[in-house]
Amino acid sequence: MQEQPLPDTLSETDPPRPAHGEGLVDDLQTLIATAPDRRQVLRWLGIGAANGLSLTMLGACGGGGGDASTSSSSSSSTSTSTSSSCVSEIPSETSGPYPGDGTNTSSGSVVNALLLSGIVRSDIRSSIVGSSTTAAGIPLTVTLTLTNASGCTALSGYAIYLWHCTRDGKYSMYSSGITSENYLRGVQVTDSNGQVSFTTIFPGCYSGRMTHIHFEVYKTETAATSTPAGDQVKTSQFTFPLATLNEVYATSAYSASVANLAAISYATDNVFSDGTSLQMATVTGSTSAGYAATLSVGISA
Repeated sequence: MQEQPLPDTLSETDPPRPAHGEGLVDDLQTLIATAPDRRQVLRWLGIGAANGLSLTMLGACGGGGGDASTSSSSSSSTSTSTSSSCVSEIPSETSGPYPGDGTNTSSGSVVNALLLSGIVRSDIRSSIVGSSTTAAGIPLTVTLTLTNASGCTALSGYAIYLWHCTRDGKYSMYSSGITSENYLRGVQVTDSNGQVSFTTIFPGCYSGRMTHIHFEVYKTETAATSTPAGDQVKTSQFTFPLATLNEVYATSAYSASVANLAAISYATDNVFSDGTSLQMATVTGSTSAGYAATLSVGISA
């Protein structure tokens, strides 16, 4: 899907089982364990009910619904092989017109934050080269857990590049007045649990898009910071619950986001209109204490 550029800024446009197994329960266990789309299992539940099987029995077969499992927090998970850590692959999305990954230009020059000294960092609120300005806004901690969607294992050693707009809806390195800034951009390497954590601010909502954060996944830190752009293994975006957005934007510092949010919805957004179940962060916190957002990200690896 194509992301709309900001107004007044740069525009870019197991082996096989016996045929009859041990009966219906055994068959269902096999189907659930091997179904390429776990959501398909929901269509088979009626079969179990018709033959006297309870939902509890079916649940004991293992597996889980893709939509339900992916919107919950995985920040405390240390599992690397159990089915509870499985998450479907997150959809690929556009990087948008302001990636700062070397794929486009601003004012005639290639824009590449990935080559900046100090770009590998957890706190991305301040600029690191040419300026030390700190982006204002309500504090936000973002924790992503990277998982192999097919193997259900945590992916350690991968690099995640994350970026987003300011509370005013502008992008550093591109938007008028902040082209010399490079804040709200950074790279972190996943730990043994497949996790990275960024300290940032809550992004604003600009005209034409639901509030979102962009990220790219690379196999290694080196691949992210010293090779030509295009080596990403996944590019995607995530968003936040509407209740949280309304709470944040009710504060005076985010007043410009109120009208923009009112004019858009997940259903009409050109990225999230096909669903948000795999891209909806779980959020806790408050405007006074700051927020924490968590998301499990499944990729093919």
